[in-house]
Amino acid sequence: MPRAEHIINFSDVSFEFGIHKPILDEVSFSVREGMKVTLMGQNGAGKSTIFGLIMNELKPESGRINRVQGLSIATARQVIPRDELELSVREFFEKRFTEKIYDIDRRIDDVLEVVNFSVLKEKKIADLSGGQQARLLLASALIQDPDLLLLDEPTNNLDVAGIAHLTEFLKNYHKTCIVISHDAEFLNAFTDAVLYLDIYNRKIDQFVGNYLDVVEQISARVEKQESENARLAKKIQGNKDKSNFFSHKGGQMRFLAKKLREEAEKLEEEKVDIRKDDKTIRPFTIEAQEDMGGDIVRISSYQMMIPSTSLGTSNLISKKANIVLKKNQHLLLAGPNGIGKSTFLESIAHRSAEGVHIAPDIDICYYRQDFSTLNFEHTVREALFSVMKNQVEQNMRSVAAGFLITNDMMNVKIGDISEGQKGLVAFAQIALQKPGLLILDEPTNHINFRHIPIIAQALDEYKGTMIFVSHVPEFFAQVRIDEVLEFEP
Repeated sequence: MPRAEHIINFSDVSFEFGIHKPILDEVSFSVREGMKVTLMGQNGAGKSTIFGLIMNELKPESGRINRVQGLSIATARQVIPRDELELSVREFFEKRFTEKIYDIDRRIDDVLEVVNFSVLKEKKIADLSGGQQARLLLASALIQDPDLLLLDEPTNNLDVAGIAHLTEFLKNYHKTCIVISHDAEFLNAFTDAVLYLDIYNRKIDQFVGNYLDVVEQISARVEKQESENARLAKKIQGNKDKSNFFSHKGGQMRFLAKKLREEAEKLEEEKVDIRKDDKTIRPFTIEAQEDMGGDIVRISSYQMMIPSTSLGTSNLISKKANIVLKKNQHLLLAGPNGIGKSTFLESIAHRSAEGVHIAPDIDICYYRQDFSTLNFEHTVREALFSVMKNQVEQNMRSVAAGFLITNDMMNVKIGDISEGQKGLVAFAQIALQKPGLLILDEPTNHINFRHIPIIAQALDEYKGTMIFVSHVPEFFAQVRIDEVLEFEP
């Protein structure tokens, strides 16, 4: 690619998914070569849509998107497409290219080393853990050696070591990168600039500086705008009061009243639309199943995957345990990516885990990190109704509103909403049930950081039995943990 100052330029770009779902309204911004840019915005604001427009997978309704000639672009999406889960690792990488690559195995080895991951190329994608799939997504973008790298929530599913490795990689990366993430500490380590997509006015504001500096800039600008609007509002009200008083007088007083009204109208036009803070979900309660008692879960043994000396292979081993969970007790499964935590959770959810006994009358609610417990062909309304014993529309909509699920979302298919919105639908389902055993696999993935303290509080106060996996210390530090089961090599 020839050297250029701006490699991507949006000029008055508007885009909508149908007439009832506008996303962008005359948006303009540019990205210079070599920049590390963060793309911010609330769940469902359209951040992934921006990536689709940059990739030329979506077309704007109006405006222009200029890409420098010869620009190559690759993206690491949030999740591996469902229709690619049955591919082998080699087939997954081969699909990144339109032509046959004859040294593909060598290139796969090189790029997997970059993301600190080894795996058999014949292994099926579906058999990899969420953290391993996250590394594979990044590697699939890097193997294309693009001029512009687009990363959509790259830290989801990664353990602490994985996030540290990715952070160092991006700090040393010499090409252009745009990242969507809710992880402030991660973003602040490498960000040069921030693009903020406002879900309310559908505009993008562009800021220069590291992530935390930009957050301060935004707060300072909002405070200044609020102060100026308050001053204008006071002056406008004063003019209106005087105008009303003089309008009842005769002669010159009526002329003065008219001038005051006109001045008030001009002042109204000077008021600016202030960027609104992202809305947060309402505090909620997860009610526990009634009439719970005795031992809810007993774990006498568990299995985990240990890497062997052969490249990319693992051995399944069993370990003894002595954990008994009763009502109002919470268990955290801890350990690195790929060691078998999610597999263990799933087998518990399906009552098939060896060495685990669950009381037979206990209702289980399972939150999967890939949202495969949701039917992607269901509408949001159908998904919420499907978990309700008493299907009362008003109750369902009241709970849904607390999770920012609006009326115009109700008839949209689960497969057509953002990953963050899928997460909120999944939590709304939990709030509509009364589980005795709540099983959660990485429940903060894809979730706006503003929602996390509220979710943590609801889980902390949950009076049933809970087993969960999380690699986010800021999250599980806020949730009561009675037992920890360490998955250690």
